[in-house]
Amino acid sequence: MEKIFRLRTNGHDEMIDITGMIQTWIDETGVKDGIIVVSSLHTTAGITVNENADPDVKRDFLMRLDEVFPWNHPKDRHMEGNTAAHLKTSTVGHAQTLVISNGKLVLGTWQGVFFCEFDGPRNRKFHCKIIQ
Repeated sequence: MEKIFRLRTNGHDEMIDITGMIQTWIDETGVKDGIIVVSSLHTTAGITVNENADPDVKRDFLMRLDEVFPWNHPKDRHMEGNTAAHLKTSTVGHAQTLVISNGKLVLGTWQGVFFCEFDGPRNRKFHCKIIQ
């Protein structure tokens, strides 16, 4: 089973909690146990698992990535001017593999799955595949 999700990002850099979207789809499939792979279909947007309780975590996360990979770096040569977005995506990763148990994503108390936009705003897609 697989599905492509679409979303619109609103900011240049942002983290969108997609946990609910994924769980709703798992509920619709009726799958009780397996694994799910969640993958960004872009070179300038990634997928991560992180805290979803305190919004300052997302702010701090994006701020620190900006410190490591500033948007305007005098040595960058990529003609599109978005080298930082590519570096951030490679650092965060393009995919996450998660466990489904008793029909639910197995996540810690404060964890959520995030679509990480690093070159927005844009129309984006991510792919999910369930393996039972």
